Amino acid sequence: MKSFVKNPDAIRLGVIGLTEGNGHPYSWSAIFNGYDRKLMTAECPFSGIPGYLNKEEFDTLRIIGAKITHICCDRREDAAHVARCSLVPHVVERPEEMIGEVDAVIIATDIGSEHVDRARPFVEAGIPLFIDKPLCDNQADLETFRRWIVNEHRPIMSSSAMRYAKQFKPYHRRTAELGELRFVSMPMAKKWETYGIHALEAIYPIVGSGFLTIQNLGNAERNIVHMTHRRGIDIVIACIKDVQYGGALRLAGTAGNVTISSTDTFFAFKSQLQAFVDFLRSGEYPFPFSETDELMQLVIGGIESRENGGKIINVKSI
Repeated sequence: MKSFVKNPDAIRLGVIGLTEGNGHPYSWSAIFNGYDRKLMTAECPFSGIPGYLNKEEFDTLRIIGAKITHICCDRREDAAHVARCSLVPHVVERPEEMIGEVDAVIIATDIGSEHVDRARPFVEAGIPLFIDKPLCDNQADLETFRRWIVNEHRPIMSSSAMRYAKQFKPYHRRTAELGELRFVSMPMAKKWETYGIHALEAIYPIVGSGFLTIQNLGNAERNIVHMTHRRGIDIVIACIKDVQYGGALRLAGTAGNVTISSTDTFFAFKSQLQAFVDFLRSGEYPFPFSETDELMQLVIGGIESRENGGKIINVKSI
């Protein structure tokens, strides 16, 4: 495959953000650029970000060979503040101003219904994209991304960092010591629309493809989601607005069970962003789009089921 960038050793990246409750432009920019430790610690509106950044040595913090050079947020003052904290040299008024100035763009917003519109100018300009989770949250937008990625071969990548969680990786398609998996569960914070994908993508590399049905028995603040899988596994995600986010994953099989917690946010984020940089350099996806497609079917199915009184949804119908 051919690289998506002209100079793989000096990749210029643009970043787009913020959305409510999502501080990725602060932390992700810092992982590429370094950061003003004093300013980030004192002023970052997301206290957890300096909490994990400050644990890292400078030599282990940064991804080498790529920099965030441009940033745009819906409010210029947000972009200017991220730029000061995370050493981004250029703040632009409109995302389109990055075209011609960057090699790729990170859309660091987590409202799936906005992603087609945010991505379109860059897709039309042929600029590679990383889009924060979830890629989308409705069927029409999923069809658009299918066309762009599958039919038109546009270089677009999306994932949750939970795919890269250090503690979960040993179980990716490696659960023989537990026998045949029968039950998987995971609590998750906030909204199904934005955070359900964290649990889904933590589980997906463990169980693999083949989700059959999805049913959401909860409401907008308490999503209790049951899924069935071709391997005879029942999967339950409880995505509750005010639950403490912790990433505790339970795997139960015919020969044993285990509970695993994800505790290294920095490792997961850096690994995810490194995967995007490797994608730009190699021209090869780190995992097939079919996985993202199935995950979006589950996100959409969970919403559709909830809005239809807990109806059981056939995943392949989405």
